[in-house]
Amino acid sequence: MKFTYNGGTIEYPDNALFSEIAADVQKDYDAPIILAKIDQKLYELNKRISRAEIYGANKDRAPEIDFYTTRDRDGHRAYERGAEMMFLRAITHLYGKKLKKLKLEYAIGDALYFTVVFKDDVRIKLDDKTLGRIKDVMRKYVENDEKFIKSKISTRDAIEIFRMHGMSDKERLFHYRRTSTTNMYRFGNYFDYYYGYMPPSAGYVDIFDLLPAEGGVLLVLPNHSTPGEIGSAEVPKKLFAAMNKSNTWGENVGIPTVAALNDAISRGEGRDIILSSEAYQEHIIGEFAQRIKEENRRIVMIAGPSSSGKTSFSHRLSIQLNNVGLKAHPIACDNYYLERSLTPRDENGEYDFECLEAINIDLFNKQMTSLLKGEKVELPTFNFKLGRPEFNGNALKMASDDVLVIEGIHGLNDRLSYSICPDDKFRIYISAITALNIDEHNRIPTTDSREIRRMVRDARTRGFSAIETIARWQSVRHGEEKHIFPFQECADVMFNSASIYELAVLKTFAEPLLFAIPTDAPEYPEAKRLLKFLEYFLGLSCEDVPRNSLLREFIGGSIFPVG
Repeated sequence: MKFTYNGGTIEYPDNALFSEIAADVQKDYDAPIILAKIDQKLYELNKRISRAEIYGANKDRAPEIDFYTTRDRDGHRAYERGAEMMFLRAITHLYGKKLKKLKLEYAIGDALYFTVVFKDDVRIKLDDKTLGRIKDVMRKYVENDEKFIKSKISTRDAIEIFRMHGMSDKERLFHYRRTSTTNMYRFGNYFDYYYGYMPPSAGYVDIFDLLPAEGGVLLVLPNHSTPGEIGSAEVPKKLFAAMNKSNTWGENVGIPTVAALNDAISRGEGRDIILSSEAYQEHIIGEFAQRIKEENRRIVMIAGPSSSGKTSFSHRLSIQLNNVGLKAHPIACDNYYLERSLTPRDENGEYDFECLEAINIDLFNKQMTSLLKGEKVELPTFNFKLGRPEFNGNALKMASDDVLVIEGIHGLNDRLSYSICPDDKFRIYISAITALNIDEHNRIPTTDSREIRRMVRDARTRGFSAIETIARWQSVRHGEEKHIFPFQECADVMFNSASIYELAVLKTFAEPLLFAIPTDAPEYPEAKRLLKFLEYFLGLSCEDVPRNSLLREFIGGSIFPVG
C-alpha cells in the first residue's frame, strides 16, 4: 500500500501495523509518536492497515499519512488516558475489594486529580509508601510493555460488563447510547471505556508520578510542551478550592455525571436543574458584592479565558452591587484596544489581540485614575469593523459610592492597572470549570465546554463558521496559557461560570455547525470528536434559560449588551 508522506511516497504491505510505520518515521519528529492520521481520520498505532477501509472505492490514490506525538493535543490526551488506565488497574489490583469509590475529578496543571474512597471498615492512608506500591505496579506494566487492547462489542454487552464490574455510572450513561456497538478497552484483566484514543501499550507511557493530595491522589504527567520530562506537581490552591466547591455542589444536587443529568432531563426536571444552577450562581455573585462593599473596594478587575462569560458576569455583578447600595459601572477593556495598525503581530505575522500590548495601557490608567478622583471622563468605544477606538460622548463621573467593574483577559495583570492602588482593587478570576463528568473515569475538559461556547457565539454574532473557530482555537489557547493562567492565583475570589445543564442546551446549537464541516477539512477530526462528545447528552430546550443567564451570552437572548 502506498502513502503520501512528507512530500514523497512510502509503501507498506497490507495488514502492517501503524506502529511499524511510526517506528520508521520517528526520526522526523521531535517527540514520541503516539497516534496516526490518514487523510482526516485518526488511528491507534496497534491497528493494522486495512486496504478496503483506507482506500475505499478509489484504489489508485495514495492517501496522505501523518502522525501525532505526545507534544500534540490529541497525542497528549491519548498519553493521559493510557496513564489513567494504568493507575486504575494498579490500584484496583492492590485494593480492589477494599475500594468503595474511585473517581477522576479533573485535570489541574500537569496532573489528574483522583478521589479514592475505601469501604467503611478499611483505613488505608494514601501516603508516599502506599503510592509507591501503586507506582511499582505501574512500572511493571511499562517494563512488560503491556498492551491496551480495543474491541468492538455490542452496546448491550458493554452495559452488562459495566454492571458486572460495578460501574453503575457507565451502565446508566450507556442506557442513552444510540449506537449499537461500543469500543471497550482491556488492559490485562482490567476493562474500561474511554472517550478518545489510547496509546498502543504501557511502554509509551513511561513518564509519570503519584503524589498525595487533599483527599486524593495526583497522577502527575508531562506537560505537552515538554513531553520528555515530568510536569509540575504544584497545585494552584485557589483554583483547586473552586473546583472542589463546584464538584461538591454537583454531588449535593445529585448530578455529578452526564448519566445523572440525562436521568433528570428524561424525568422532566430540566427546568428545575436550570433554576437551581442559576440560583446557585446568583447566590455566589451576591456574596462577592457584599464583600466588595465591606472591604470598600473602588474598582473590580475581572479576568478569565475566552468564552468564560466575563461580560455577562460583569453586568450581573453590577446589579448585585447596586443591590447592596453601590452604583456600579461596567467597563470592557476591549474598548481600549489600540488602533488596528498599531496592534502588535505574533510570530506568524497575525495581529496578536491576546497580548497586553494590544491595549492602550496608558490611556486606560489615565482614565481610571481620573475617574477614581471624581473627574469626568469620556470613555472610548472600539469599532471592531473599522479597527479603531471612537469617542461618542460616553461620559462618566463617579460619586463616592460608585464602583468601576472592569472586565478583560488581562484584568489580573497589574501591568494593566499599574497606576491604581492595590487596596482599591478587588480581583475576580472567572472560568467555566466543568463540575460534570461523563462518568467516573472520563472527565469533561473545561476547554471543550469553552470551545463549544465560542463556536456557538461566533456563528451567531460574528458570522464565523465552526471551521474558523476550530482553526483559531489553539492560538487562543496559547494566548491564554501565556497571558491569563499565570495570573489566576492573584485573584481575591474565583467564580465558576459553567452551568451544570449548559452542554445539554449548547448541543442543539453546536451540532448543526459541526455537521456542516466537510470531511476533507483539516478541522474535521476535531469536529468529529466534539460531535461524539455531544452524543452523550440528551438535548435540553433553551426556553427556560433566564435572560440574565451567563449562557445567554453565547446562545443569544441576553438582557445584557453582550453582542
